[in-house]
Amino acid sequence: MKNITFSFIFLMSLASFSQSSANYTVVFESIWETVADNPTDGQSSIGLPSNAHWSALVGATHQTANTFLMMGAAVSPGIESVAETGAFSTFRTEVNNNSDADKFIEGNGLSSAKGTITINSLEVNENYPLITLASMIAPSPDWFIAVNSINLRSGNNSVNNGWKDTFTIDLFPYDAGTEDGTTYSLSNPVSNPIGVITSRSNITPFNEKKVGTLTFTYNSSTLSTGTLNTIDTIKIFPNPTKGPITISNIQGIELNSIEIYNVLGRLVKQIDIEKSLSKLNTNLTDLNKGIYLLNLKTTDGESRSQKLVIN
Repeated sequence: MKNITFSFIFLMSLASFSQSSANYTVVFESIWETVADNPTDGQSSIGLPSNAHWSALVGATHQTANTFLMMGAAVSPGIESVAETGAFSTFRTEVNNNSDADKFIEGNGLSSAKGTITINSLEVNENYPLITLASMIAPSPDWFIAVNSINLRSGNNSVNNGWKDTFTIDLFPYDAGTEDGTTYSLSNPVSNPIGVITSRSNITPFNEKKVGTLTFTYNSSTLSTGTLNTIDTIKIFPNPTKGPITISNIQGIELNSIEIYNVLGRLVKQIDIEKSLSKLNTNLTDLNKGIYLLNLKTTDGESRSQKLVIN
């Protein structure tokens, strides 16, 4: 067990802060059909398979553009799995293990070629305003639809606390570059060499038309302002860390415990805290390198969770 040292440096100061979050409804509407059935808006030059459908609509909210996919770049194993089979466990692990991400988003699938997938009450924090989403065109070699790093912040804080109002994006088919094939089939040879994400528009069986839309409906937002006097005032640094961390509690919030969980949700460390501590220095080098969830609990039942990266 590594030593844990406590420093009782109490700094009496007050500060102001503002933190905004927003709530959106996300709706994917598929209009995937053949040109024969719809000469005006149909996209497929060949008949759709009898089991045409869409995999679960999955994604992440994150801080930095192109964190999980980028057009013209090779796919990650997680996005490859989504594009080829619709399975998303590998992608979920990628999101949970990435310190740039805030949350993994899991929507339903669609059992038909046309229809809608709705994600209700998606909460987005201004520290993680970008959203990436993907769904497999199924069955297919490795074709999918996606939006990459859409910024939900408008830059105008006087409207919706800086969040974008309702908007719609047209969706077009993409090729993940991992399997060869020109028809709606799951049995296809691996691409050699492995390629990159490219547009499938105007490449058999698709024409240039969109296959669907993605609508972000703004529901509400909040802006918290005032004196820093809650559990949110507690600072944890450095993060990422090589082991040592400092938990600064200059407002004297009554902490009860600190719990650290691994990405599988297993409690790996628990630290009981003396009342009125203003600062705690601890060393976590006894834990393996990786992504953890640090959970703070106060004596009055308030809690806060934060990703912690140990390098």
